[in-house]
Amino acid sequence: MNSPTAPLPILYSLRNCPYAIRARIGIYRARQKVILRDVKLSNKPKEMISASPKGTVPILVFEQAPVIEQSLEIMLWALRSSDPENLLHQEQDSALGDMLSLIDTFDNQFKSRLEQYKCAKRYHGDNVTESRAACEPYLQDLEQRLNKHQFVISEQESLADLAILPFIRQFARVERQWYLQAPYPKLRHWLNNYLQSKMFSKVMTKHPLWLDTDEIIILSAE
Repeated sequence: MNSPTAPLPILYSLRNCPYAIRARIGIYRARQKVILRDVKLSNKPKEMISASPKGTVPILVFEQAPVIEQSLEIMLWALRSSDPENLLHQEQDSALGDMLSLIDTFDNQFKSRLEQYKCAKRYHGDNVTESRAACEPYLQDLEQRLNKHQFVISEQESLADLAILPFIRQFARVERQWYLQAPYPKLRHWLNNYLQSKMFSKVMTKHPLWLDTDEIIILSAE
C-alpha cells in the first residue's frame, strides 16, 4: 500500500488505448490511488518523455522507484500491493501462471490478428471476413471457458478477465451487427457485465488533457 505521506505515483494514460484501459482497471480494482494524466501522443508532455523515452502509454512514474512501462506490469504492481478481491488467486499455486499464459496468448497472438481485422474494416478491404475468421479461434476458446465457469479461468474473477477485456471490447466494435449475432452468447454476457459496471464507467471517465489544464486528477475506487 502507498504510505499516507508518500507522493502518489503518476499514471500517464490515453483514454481509449486498450493497454492504458487495463492499467487503469488494475489500479482501480486494487483500490490504489494514482495521479492520472491524460495525454495526447501527438503532443507528449516533456515530463512523460523524461520519465520514459519510449513515449507510449501507459507509464507509471514513482518519485523513488523505477518507472513501470508495461500495462500488465502496472496491473501486477497494483494487485501485489493490494488485492482485496483475490484477483491473483493467491491460494492456488498454478493460478497466476495460467492467467499469464492466457494473457500472453491474447497479447502476442490475438492482438495482431485484431489489428489486421480493424484495418481491413477501416479501409474497406476485401479480406474482412478472412481477418475476422483469424480472430475467431480465440473467441471460441473464451466461449468454451465461459460455458464451464463464470469467468475465463474459473468461477472466480481473475487478472486474466481484466487484462483481456479491453481487446474483446475492441473486437466487438469492429462489426457490431455481426458480433451481436455471432455464436458467442457467453462471451457477450461476460463483456456486457463489464461494460455496464461502475468500474468501467469510472476508468473510462473522460478528463481534460493534462497539458491543457495542469489539473490534478486522482484515479481511485473511492
